[in-house]
Amino acid sequence: MNLISYITLSTSIFIIGIWGIFLNRKNIIIMLMSIELMLLSINLNFIIFSIYLDDIVGQVFSLFILTVAAAESAIGLAILTVLYNVRGTVAVEFINLMKG
Repeated sequence: MNLISYITLSTSIFIIGIWGIFLNRKNIIIMLMSIELMLLSINLNFIIFSIYLDDIVGQVFSLFILTVAAAESAIGLAILTVLYNVRGTVAVEFINLMKG
């Protein structure tokens, strides 16, 4: 596969992530998965251009992004678990009740 094919794949994954956020505003878990898709498509771009330009900086930066994405998922799911135990629902419209 050439460079354009990889960029097209990454762009389509990113657009699917954006659609997941905008079309499904009720389920917070699907919104978190859509954010993960967007981060993974960005990582794919970094790796593609790192290999294409023969530079390791993109791959190192991709590892940092994967680390931050894993921490974001773990913390987000922990907050959602606690919210479900307290409120009994993880609906997005009730998230504003977490204030104070």
